[in-house]
Amino acid sequence: MTVQSVTRPRYDLLEPGFRLPSRAFRMRRKDLVRYGGAARDYNPIHWDDRTATGFGLPGPIAQGMLTMGLALGYLVEWAGDPGAVVDFGGRFPRLVPVPDDDAGVELTVEASVAEKLEPPKVRVNLAVRLDGAKVLLMPKVIVALR
Repeated sequence: MTVQSVTRPRYDLLEPGFRLPSRAFRMRRKDLVRYGGAARDYNPIHWDDRTATGFGLPGPIAQGMLTMGLALGYLVEWAGDPGAVVDFGGRFPRLVPVPDDDAGVELTVEASVAEKLEPPKVRVNLAVRLDGAKVLLMPKVIVALR
């Protein structure tokens, strides 16, 4: 899962309101299992139907940090520098249930420049949506550009 960036953004050329191209990510159950192994998050609510529904969930749900990682990876690709994201915080207003099929779910990442801060930093509004509903809100993302 990568985001293609044509050119690296420049602080002096950006204005508040600039919208990054949205990006869709496909998430399948196998992605939850792989992420869980890499993150050492073995909680069965992320891969086992019986456990997840036993806790009142609609089924296994994506890890919040996996969803956040996709969104931040999108911004890192846009900025062209893994160290460019210097501050972030967010909240998870909804769950991301992931069915056990080949289709999985499609998450859409959207971002726009909210304001220019002290050069070379910008505050970016970032959201991840599932079927149009926000599942991750990151109103506090600071990106240092060149």
